[in-house]
Amino acid sequence: MQANGAGQDRDSELSCRNGAPNGESSSAGLAHSNGLSVTNNGTTVSNNNGVSAQPAKKKRLSQSEEDIIRLIGQHLHDLGLNQTVDLLMQESGCRLEHPSATKFRNHVMEGEWDKAESDLNELKALMHSPSAIVPVMTLVTSPCLPVQRMKFLLLQQKYLEYLEDGKVLEALQVLRAELTPLKYNTERIHILSGYLMCSHAEDLRAKAEWEGKGTASRTKLLDKLQTYLPPSVMLPPRRLQTLLKQAVELQRERCLYHNTKLDSGLDSVSLLLDHACSRKQFPCYTQQILTEHCNEVWFCKFSNDGTKLATGSKDTTVIVWHVDTETQQLKLMKTLEGHAYGVSYLAWSPDDVYLIACGPDDCSELWLWNVQTGELRTKMSQSHEDSLTSVAWNPDGKRFVTGGQRGQFYQCDLDGNLLDSWEGVRVQCLWCLSDGRTVLASDTHQRIRGYNFEDLTDRNIVQEDHPIMSFTVSKNGRLALLNVATQGVHLWDLQDRVLVRKYQGVTQGFYTIHSCFGGHNEDFIASGSEDHKVYIWHRRSELPIAELTGHTRTVNCVSWNPVLPGLLASASDDGTVRIWGPAPFLDVQDAEGLNGMDMKASMSSCQYMTSKHLSQWYLFNYLSATVFIRLLNSLHISRVRIHSFLLHLKIINSRDISSYRFIK
Repeated sequence: MQANGAGQDRDSELSCRNGAPNGESSSAGLAHSNGLSVTNNGTTVSNNNGVSAQPAKKKRLSQSEEDIIRLIGQHLHDLGLNQTVDLLMQESGCRLEHPSATKFRNHVMEGEWDKAESDLNELKALMHSPSAIVPVMTLVTSPCLPVQRMKFLLLQQKYLEYLEDGKVLEALQVLRAELTPLKYNTERIHILSGYLMCSHAEDLRAKAEWEGKGTASRTKLLDKLQTYLPPSVMLPPRRLQTLLKQAVELQRERCLYHNTKLDSGLDSVSLLLDHACSRKQFPCYTQQILTEHCNEVWFCKFSNDGTKLATGSKDTTVIVWHVDTETQQLKLMKTLEGHAYGVSYLAWSPDDVYLIACGPDDCSELWLWNVQTGELRTKMSQSHEDSLTSVAWNPDGKRFVTGGQRGQFYQCDLDGNLLDSWEGVRVQCLWCLSDGRTVLASDTHQRIRGYNFEDLTDRNIVQEDHPIMSFTVSKNGRLALLNVATQGVHLWDLQDRVLVRKYQGVTQGFYTIHSCFGGHNEDFIASGSEDHKVYIWHRRSELPIAELTGHTRTVNCVSWNPVLPGLLASASDDGTVRIWGPAPFLDVQDAEGLNGMDMKASMSSCQYMTSKHLSQWYLFNYLSATVFIRLLNSLHISRVRIHSFLLHLKIINSRDISSYRFIK
C-alpha cells in the first residue's frame, strides 16, 4: 500500500493530523495516568514531586505501523466506537481518512447528492495515486473516466431514490439532463429509463435488484465509490476483516489435513491460534470391515448422493450397501447376482436409480440394474466376441457409452439399443464430460482421446509413455487422475493438456487399480496399491500424507464418499471392503489444539458407537479413565450410555457410578 516517489510524500501528508509530525500528537494539555502533565506548549514536564524533566520523544511511526493504526481505527469506527477512534487518532498523530473523503462519505450517506457531486471536484486531484484500486493505466489514459464513473453511480442512486419517492418528474430530469449528457454506459441508461414504468416501489426494487432508499443501498454505493480512491485517502471497506479472512483461508489451504467445509466468516474460527487439523480428524482409521464377498473384490463406488456403496467381486455378485449418513455405518441393502465372469467395473446413473456392471476382458455382456427395485432392466451383448470392460453415463442419464480392448466402442440407450458406434478403438477406460457431447477414452496407445459422437470428430488430449490402466476426472472436468503402469498416479490438466504432478509412494504394475478424487472440494487424492496399502495425497503435494494399512493383498479400488468427506472405501483381493474414517475421539492433547467446532465435527461419530466399539478404541489409544470420560462428556453422550461404557470396561464398580465425579 506504500506509494512511491512524490506520491509517498503526499500520502504521508494525508495520513498525519493537522500537520503534526508522524507519531507525535498535536494535542496539548493531556493528563496521563502516571502523574505526568504536559504544558500547553508541550515543552515542560513536571511530576508529582515537582521535579522538572524533559518529555520523552515519541517514536516515529513507520508506514506499516501507521497502516495498522488506520485499519484498527476503521474497524472500531464500523463497530460504532467513534470516541475510541478519535482518541486513537489523536494520540498516534494519524488520521483515518482525508477530510475531503470524510465530507464526501457524509454527504453520500445523508443523500445530499448535489454536495456529494461537488465533493468529487476536490477528490479528483487525489485520485491519481498508484495506490488506487482502479488500474493505473485507466487513470493515465483517461484521467476523467474514474470521476465520470463515480458521478454516474451517484446520479443513478439519486434517480432511483426519486422514483421510489414517487417524484417521477424529478427522476426524469435527472435522467435527461444529468445522466444522459455524461455519455457513459448508454446501455445502462436505457435500462434505467425502463424503470419509469414501475407501478410501485416494490416493483422498482425487484426489477432494479436494489435495496431501496436508505442506509443499505447507500453503504453499498459507497463501497463501489471507494474503489476509485487510493487507500491513503479512504480505506477500502472492512479492510481489516478482509485481511484476516485472507490469512485464515491461506492457513486452511496450507493445512494438509483440512477436510471440512467451514463458514467463510471469522466467527467460526479463533484468531488467537493458527489453523491446524490433526491427522486423527482424517479418514485414516478403519471404521468397518465388510466381509460378505467370498472372493476378490475388484471395484467399489459410492453413489452420487453418498447414501449407497456398490461393490463388485470375482464371486459374480454386486452388493449394494446402505450408508447411514449420521452414524456413517454401512448395512447390506441388496445383492445382485448372475455376473458369470465377475464384476470389475461399476457406474451409477446421475440420479442413482440405475447401476451398470461390467466384467473383465473375457466378458461380452453388460448388466443394467434398477437399484431401487433390484430388477435387471437390461442385459446387453452385441456380439460374443466383444469385450465390454468399461462404461460411462451421459449426464442426461438416458444414454451411456461402453467399450473394451477388442475394438468395441458403443453408445446405447437404457434398453441396450445401439445408438452410435466407433470402430477400431481399443478402450481401457471411459468418461463422459459434462458438456454431454465429449467422451474421453484411454486406449492401448497410451493416450486419452476425446470423441464427439455428434460430429464424429476426435482429438488427442493426453499422451503418456506407458499404458494407462485407468483414469477418473474431477467434478469440474478440468483435471484427470491416471494410474499409469509401472509409473504410479499422474495428475493431468485436461484444458492445458499438461502433466501437473506425479504422486510418489504407490506400487503400480500392470494390474488395473482405480484411484479417485475426494474430500472437501476434492482437495485429496487416494489410490490403491499392489503393496496392500491405500495411499492418500493432498492434491498439491507429491508425497503421501497418509498410508493406510490393514488389507493383506492388492488394493484394487478406492472410492471417496462425495457427500461425507470423512468417509473412504477400499476394495481388495483379500476379499474385504474397508471403510475408513476419522478417529472416533481424540486424546486431550489433540483436543486442546482444536477449537470446539473442529473437535465436535471430528468426534461426532462416537455418539453412535456401541460399547464394544468404544471399548476397542479406549484400549487401542491407551487412554486414562479420566481422559476417556472427559471425551464422552464433551460429546454430550447420555448418562445412561456413559454408565454402560464404564461398566463394560470395568473402569469403576457399579456401586460407585452415581458418585463418579466426571459424570454430569
